[in-house]
Amino acid sequence: MSGMTESGFPFDNLYGPSALADWDPDTQLGVPGEYPFTRGVYPSMYTGRPWTMRQYAGFGNAAESNARYKQLLGAGQTGLSVAFDLPTQMGYDSDDPIASGEIGKVGVAIDSVDDMGVLFGGIPLDKVSTSMTINAPASTLLLMYQLVAEQQGVPGSALTGTIQNDVLKEYIARGTYIYPPAQSIRLITDIFAYCRAELPRWNTISISGYHMAEAGATPAQEIAFTLSDGIEYVRAAIAAGMDVDEFAPRLAFFFVSRTSLLEEVAKFRAARRMWARIMREEFGAKNPKSLMLRFHTQTAGVQLTAQQPEVNLVRVAVQGMAAVMGGTQSLHTNSFDEAIALPTEKAARLALRTQQVLAYETDLTKTIDPFAGSYVVESLTDEVEAAATALMTQVADLGGAVAAIEQGFQKSEIERSAYRIANEIDDGERVVVGVNKFTVETEEHYEPLRVDPTIEAQQTERLAVLRAERDNAAVTAALDELKRAAEGTDNCLPPMKRALAAKATGGEVANALRAVWGTYQPIDVM
Repeated sequence: MSGMTESGFPFDNLYGPSALADWDPDTQLGVPGEYPFTRGVYPSMYTGRPWTMRQYAGFGNAAESNARYKQLLGAGQTGLSVAFDLPTQMGYDSDDPIASGEIGKVGVAIDSVDDMGVLFGGIPLDKVSTSMTINAPASTLLLMYQLVAEQQGVPGSALTGTIQNDVLKEYIARGTYIYPPAQSIRLITDIFAYCRAELPRWNTISISGYHMAEAGATPAQEIAFTLSDGIEYVRAAIAAGMDVDEFAPRLAFFFVSRTSLLEEVAKFRAARRMWARIMREEFGAKNPKSLMLRFHTQTAGVQLTAQQPEVNLVRVAVQGMAAVMGGTQSLHTNSFDEAIALPTEKAARLALRTQQVLAYETDLTKTIDPFAGSYVVESLTDEVEAAATALMTQVADLGGAVAAIEQGFQKSEIERSAYRIANEIDDGERVVVGVNKFTVETEEHYEPLRVDPTIEAQQTERLAVLRAERDNAAVTAALDELKRAAEGTDNCLPPMKRALAAKATGGEVANALRAVWGTYQPIDVM
């Protein structure tokens, strides 16, 4: 393993001028803030201000998560990032039998606009940027957020943040899809059009490689499959009648940052350069903002270990450095205890402090793109780009991202990489400190955070009260209007918003769309 990169090409013991013999700094490097953006999307990068520190958090009910958000904001966090529980991610209410046992476990349970109001109670939504990791029901949660903002007197034009809204990667690596791909993409383009008019400062999608990387994708696979998904979304929006420069400036991306620091820096730089060329050459984008690959980064959860969990503090620091040196726009650093359970308050604070040390105690923010011209990083950047481009060509030859997904291409490629990594760990070829080397005989006892088991009953009671007190005829009428929009070509978000304002639940909205579009059934490609 010591002689190979994560993407599978040889690591030279020494890099020198010969590594860049055919390298053209004018076309491949440029200057920060200018095409092809290899050196960063903004001219000043962190010399102007640090990246947004956005710690991913959410558990239990809305009140508990609200308390955690206020604690993180008080500790110096500069943006919010919401984790939703699995029923919310899958479009089920907390009282649905299929949701039993999962309420509040891996994120916060949000069933209605009332829950969303509690989640952001006392937090002025015109003063914070909020990222929501939600995909299939992204439109529902975004509209709930907008309704809560309106209750605060905050117009949609003042709201800033991001919804993940990247369903294609769910079919590849994660599994929290609801509707078939064509209908999912239709809903995504409806979001693009709605936000252009109603929430112009909102990032309408965060095209994600993170979950593919967590499933085993190499750096080259991560950016290849992510950018291929991005191409699919851009084509769909153009086919729906939108001009590329109307929506492309609000596209964002989401990547992992591993402990393989040098290759991760190269990966980020290659991704920026590739996307700029794709947008200019394939789609004819003219607005410089349409060419910018702006991205959020999360450190690699899959590399955290339950053994000797304090060692994860070191891993996260290295991963955070890679993201910063690679030019990320916002960053989440994982808590050291996340391989065991949801983060405790202390662990979450330490994760935030890791970012603050990087921003304020190191010299990483004093200069822009410190690796520019590095023999090893520039060589790796070219190699990652070449490998990713070859994979993207394979996806295109199969008919594009959706067709390749339906044929199982991306999933099978990632599974092969994951199998190789697992074998390397089992054989001891890949060292994991505390797992297959440098182990201890007795682990210290660690008390994890536990979610209150009564939350499921609490949420069920809240839903019963909500349904008893609302105007159910108004809810039914609004959901019927949503179904008619889904059957035709009207934008689904305006009737969806009216239904949520009438106190329809997230599960009821998803069920209305399920009734029209059905649910996705994965094809067995074996």
